[in-house]
Amino acid sequence: MFIGLEEQKMSDKYIQFIANYEDWVSIRKLKIDEATDPKSIMEFLGSLGTSIDSKVEENLRKIIKLEKVDEAIAALDIGKKDTSKALEEVNSRKVGSAIKEITEGLEGLSKPEKKELGQFCKVYAMKKALKQTGIMVDYSEIEIPGMKRIKKKKA
Repeated sequence: MFIGLEEQKMSDKYIQFIANYEDWVSIRKLKIDEATDPKSIMEFLGSLGTSIDSKVEENLRKIIKLEKVDEAIAALDIGKKDTSKALEEVNSRKVGSAIKEITEGLEGLSKPEKKELGQFCKVYAMKKALKQTGIMVDYSEIEIPGMKRIKKKKA
C-alpha cells in the first residue's frame, strides 16, 4: 500500500500507472482537477507510451526472434522519402513470409496465438519501417519538455 493512497477519495480524478516487473519499476500518477489542462493530460499519457512500447517489444523479443524481422526490413532499403514504399513493402510477401516463418515455428501455441504474435510482429515491422522514413509513428516521439531524459534513454 502506498502512503496516502488509502486516503484517496473515490471522487478524486486521476490517472495512475504502476509497474513492478523485472527491472522495470514505474509509478506515475497525475491528479486531475479543474486546473489541469488537456495538454498536461496528453503529455502524461504520451510519456507512458514510451515505457510501455519498449516493454512490449522487449517481451515480444523473448518469444520471437525479431532479428529476422529486422533483417527483412533492412533488406527493403527504405530511405527518408520512401513512405509509400515502406507501407507497400511491409505488407509484401517478403516481410509477411519472414513473420510467418517465425510464428509458425513456435511450439506449444495455438493457431490463434500464433496469429496474434504475427500481428504484434507486423506492427513492429511497420513502426520500424516508417521510422526509417522519418515519420513519427507514436506519441512517445514527440519532444515534450522535461521528457528528453527518457527519450534519450529509449533511443
